[in-house]
Amino acid sequence: MNSPRHHLGTSDLAPLAREAFGAHRRLVGSERVRGGSKKGVYRLHLDDDSTAVAYVWSPDENYWDQTRPPDHRHPFSPATGLDLLVAAHDRLAAAGVRSPRLLYVGTDAVVAEDVTGGTLEDALRADPAHPALDRLSEALRAMHGHEGPRYGKAALVDAGGTSTGTSCEQVVRDGALRELAKGAALEPRLAAVREPLAERIEELYAAVGPRRRYALVHGELGADHVLLTPDGEPVLIDIEGVMYFDVEHEHVFLRLRFGQWYDRLWRPEMDRDRLRFYRLCMHLSLVSGPLTLIQGDFPDRRFMREIAEHNLGEVLRLLNGAP
Repeated sequence: MNSPRHHLGTSDLAPLAREAFGAHRRLVGSERVRGGSKKGVYRLHLDDDSTAVAYVWSPDENYWDQTRPPDHRHPFSPATGLDLLVAAHDRLAAAGVRSPRLLYVGTDAVVAEDVTGGTLEDALRADPAHPALDRLSEALRAMHGHEGPRYGKAALVDAGGTSTGTSCEQVVRDGALRELAKGAALEPRLAAVREPLAERIEELYAAVGPRRRYALVHGELGADHVLLTPDGEPVLIDIEGVMYFDVEHEHVFLRLRFGQWYDRLWRPEMDRDRLRFYRLCMHLSLVSGPLTLIQGDFPDRRFMREIAEHNLGEVLRLLNGAP
């Protein structure tokens, strides 16, 4: 049985606030922001009525398997760590794309500005024509036009490193086959179609032509990962997964997460073979990933099970020839 996790309270966060803001400012309250699975996110309330956000990395804040440290040479290794966030922040800033401004960088925690205009998701639910989505589309065009010399995590590539594998599509193909094996061990309906699904992955992979162009992408961008400033400027969060990769991989995730709002983000110049291949592989990863997470003590098990169930339905539809 897992031991109880220790999340931080105001007294625990007070030393971090002093380091970030000095002895003349006092932390008067805090709350843990819901949703993180790899790091703790805490809103800090200071004695001058201002707020900031603390990102904290520790074993108690990470619900994923921690038996092996992440290998940043693999593009899809767990995107967790202060080094990834800082590198991603700097690379996005160089591309002219907003993420929360960093106010303090420590050894295992970062304090950043608190972006207070709500999420793009909430704004679009209130007004599907909200202009912030068009501003996000412009930011994505700028970001995707910012290319790197190799594929891989921004922190690795910008430091001169090289990722494992030979191409974006080969990395995704190999990962999809591993996810299929993991998912089949946890879900009988996936196990029942393991062989034809592996054949379909290989078929779609074979149809992808060579390419050596790597765009700067977020990696997991949904409308809930975009905050808005009071004047409606989009600000990207959960940025540790920022990397150089195929822009089609990003758009498959955008389509999945933005749903009815995705049409305003679509780009007609994308490669259809890559889109088909990445779509199946991504739905598959969103079956095995959540099923693996709920084998541990992640608190919102029902939510993760719903994600796995929805994506399993999409995998089976695509396997059966759905467009």
